[in-house]
Amino acid sequence: MTTEDKMPSPHRLLIVGAGLTGSVTASLLRRKFPKDALSITFWEKSRGAGGRMNTNRSAGDSRCTVDLGAQYVSATPDYFRSHESFYQELILAKVLVPFNGIIEGENKKEGIKNFTAPAGMNSIVKHFLNSSESSILYETHCSAINIFENPGNISQSAKFWQVTDLKDNTSKFDSVVVTIPTPQLLNLKGSIQGFLASKRSLLESVQYSSRYAVALYFEQGVKINVPWCCKYVTGSPCVRFLSVDSRKRFGKDPEEIGPSLLAHTSVPFGIEHLEMDLNDVKEIIISHIKQILPDLPEPANSRCLRWRYSQVSRGFDGSPGCIALCNSPLLVACGDAFSHTNFDGCINSAQSVVDTFCKMTSVSNL
Repeated sequence: MTTEDKMPSPHRLLIVGAGLTGSVTASLLRRKFPKDALSITFWEKSRGAGGRMNTNRSAGDSRCTVDLGAQYVSATPDYFRSHESFYQELILAKVLVPFNGIIEGENKKEGIKNFTAPAGMNSIVKHFLNSSESSILYETHCSAINIFENPGNISQSAKFWQVTDLKDNTSKFDSVVVTIPTPQLLNLKGSIQGFLASKRSLLESVQYSSRYAVALYFEQGVKINVPWCCKYVTGSPCVRFLSVDSRKRFGKDPEEIGPSLLAHTSVPFGIEHLEMDLNDVKEIIISHIKQILPDLPEPANSRCLRWRYSQVSRGFDGSPGCIALCNSPLLVACGDAFSHTNFDGCINSAQSVVDTFCKMTSVSNL
């Protein structure tokens, strides 16, 4: 076989961040392009997938879990229609089920459908990752993106991206999709800074709320005696949302495992205590939880997580879904900052990335 007869190498795509936008992007691209045409790699700085769809497991019993980020999916009638294929796919796979539990204090609008994920909210992300046939590198923190010319390689484009992690490992990619929050995007080193320059003021205008999440895990047989699954709290200087996660997940209190409780702080509390030691702030939050639920039993163990970039409070102007920072080789920034900060916003952003990728690259579906 001559060099001319050899199959071309697959287009190498890197997606930075294994959250919902990235996973849906990869899944949609895989439905268009086989692995021989498109190789998809994820770099995820955390130990697992999910991003803000984060599901934590109890140190004492891995069956006992808490969703530390997104709590449930709320679909408006319009989005349930326009994203019906996504919802039906997740419902058919039993990743999502209707959420019929009591949500006290919810400002629910007419026609809204709520769904919960029995295996944890990160199971939504994992579902799309599994269908994407991607290579996923965890604990790999992208630190720099540089453009390089490669004139001698006839099977690849003349230019490519050299991407570096915090351990100074480098890899080459033909296209890069960055899904991380905009402040982290702006902090990336390398020649990406030149491509960010024209969009910097718009990217800097994106704003996020900050909050803490605390998970409390209890021994088997313990009861949390409240009538609701979830509660939007008013009047507390600290706590804004509570969820009996075990009840939310299973629709009732499971007997074979202990219950679990999630607390989200208010945004003002999160901002005021943003740089406080995690153990110290956890004790403050737990004390406020006990003021709201004075009969709450002592937890067997707990976990506190700081969400520096919790939800987008002010998005990128015009909500374009994504922006192409460079057309060739393709470099795209995306995520809920470029759409809106919920499940459907991430779907919109992913669809925008796929459209951009198909227009800007010469990848063939063979």
